[in-house]
Amino acid sequence: MMPEIAKRVEIVCNPSILNQGNDRGRLLFLRHEQVDIRKVAVCRVLINAGFQVSQAFQQNGLDSDSVQHGYGGFQFVENCLVSLAIGGFDRLQEIGDVRGQRAEEVQGLELAVQEGQEGFVRCGLAESLPVPGIAANGRLDCGAQGFPSEPPPAAGHENERRLPVAQKERFRGVRIFDISDIKNPKQVAAVQTCRGSHTHTLVVDPNDKQNVYIYVSGTSFVRQPEELAGCSGEAPEKDPNTALFRIEVIKVPLASPQNAQVVSSPRVFIDARSGAVNGLSNGGTHGATDEERKAEDTNQCHDITVYSAVGLAAGACSGNGILLDITDPVHPKRVDAVNDPNYSYWHSASFSNDGTKVVFTDEWGGGLGARCRATDPNVWGADAIFNLNNDKLAFASYYKMPAAQGDTKNCVAHNGSLIPVPGRDIEVQAWYQGGVSIMDFTDAAHPFEIAYFDRGSIDPNVLVLGGEWSAYWYNGAIYGSEIARGLDVFELTLTKFLTQNEIDAAKSVRVADLNVQNQQKIVWPASLVVAKAYLDQLERSQALPADQIASLRNAIKSAEESHMSQGRVATLKGMAASVEQSAGSAKSPADAKRLHAFADLLKHPTA
Repeated sequence: MMPEIAKRVEIVCNPSILNQGNDRGRLLFLRHEQVDIRKVAVCRVLINAGFQVSQAFQQNGLDSDSVQHGYGGFQFVENCLVSLAIGGFDRLQEIGDVRGQRAEEVQGLELAVQEGQEGFVRCGLAESLPVPGIAANGRLDCGAQGFPSEPPPAAGHENERRLPVAQKERFRGVRIFDISDIKNPKQVAAVQTCRGSHTHTLVVDPNDKQNVYIYVSGTSFVRQPEELAGCSGEAPEKDPNTALFRIEVIKVPLASPQNAQVVSSPRVFIDARSGAVNGLSNGGTHGATDEERKAEDTNQCHDITVYSAVGLAAGACSGNGILLDITDPVHPKRVDAVNDPNYSYWHSASFSNDGTKVVFTDEWGGGLGARCRATDPNVWGADAIFNLNNDKLAFASYYKMPAAQGDTKNCVAHNGSLIPVPGRDIEVQAWYQGGVSIMDFTDAAHPFEIAYFDRGSIDPNVLVLGGEWSAYWYNGAIYGSEIARGLDVFELTLTKFLTQNEIDAAKSVRVADLNVQNQQKIVWPASLVVAKAYLDQLERSQALPADQIASLRNAIKSAEESHMSQGRVATLKGMAASVEQSAGSAKSPADAKRLHAFADLLKHPTA
């Protein structure tokens, strides 16, 4: 379903603009010829498509070097955006208030050499920053010299995969930095793992105030035991202690993070009946050859999202989506698993705020290819939405950005987060050069796009790696990690699918930190701003009669204009009972929840 969206773009700044046609019929490609990377380049573009590009932080130029060192994953710590480059440098940026009309100073500084091919920073503590390391050139001393060149292969063995020569100084795992002085981070621990850390997830146990935990997803080759004792890449029938088919759990004492260490290696793919550690399979997937289509055992997770408020984690584990019970964070236990022949590589996951749905993504092609073309099936490289009930996943539907992209745009489902609009399940998501798409999945069986940002091609003639890697909502704005040019910042705008009251209610949710993979429960203030958002939704779905909607609007307006006088507040409280009664005959579960929530706000209204 394509939303009815005007195609006018109003540019209200005058940077150097390079316009190129995109796949949604608009000119929306921005490039600054020269940009000081320590400052935000101001570009305010109003788009009648649910977005407003309020600022763009761009690296100078779009050559291969800028692409190679583009931005990867990031998160927010006390108004500081911490981003990791793809094969480049880590960077800290003070983001300031991006909601205003003017440019904000962005302070950038190099943090550390990033050994990984991809960066997924996970910090949820005010003074601790775990950083992943997966590639073979990382050193314990953080040196940039790497290691001596590998000896040439023996004759006749040129095409065989070889492990690098064992090096005691090699580092592959998780580094932990003290960021109490965020401009002068100091490494305090380097925890080695057998497969490095492609991604890792911070886990906070509500019952443990002394420690935090890190779930490590290693996806690389297993290093040799001569380099790290206990590592084995053998099949489980040859070595039951293989480093495959598991994750690692690191315990970090808050009072002494230098003592961080691996405390368990859970076998999350085990067959509970037989005890086989290789108990899960992708069940076979799509591909051009029989070899590509055959079933394979799942031996790694790419990404794990924890939701401590509900005691669960969702793992996107290459060949499967899995659900983990994390009430004992040191010993997570798999409670369900799903596979799908339409899925090539289970990449990431997120929960709905109420914990009744899980959205998994499929990174078909690894993000390097054009996978959103008109000829590509809509169920490949897409989101899969599952209902979650009693710790069991039930498939509901797929979602793929509805606008077909060209052959020169790498595009597939990638990283996103919830947008805190009360009464709805809304996710903003990056699609590489497909741009950004915002999906409403309140009805899990019928997700649809409510807004988008179309990036345009880097080069209309040849595919050049770029586009939005991650798109996360944080305190009123959407931050897009754009591989080719840096950081994009967006704001929501009014459309037929999103009212100003809903946008204002979303902006009323403020958090100090945001760690998307350590998902926190969203709690809205008990304010009339939120009540008006619910009322707009009830009007949209016709859950209340038009005359009752009008009466409620007038009562709320009168209460606000009277500065919440006792009489006006009493009027609101008196209207709560009839709203509550309507919930019993609501046409949908979503409307029933909205009516209950709206009635509660009327009973205890605040400005």
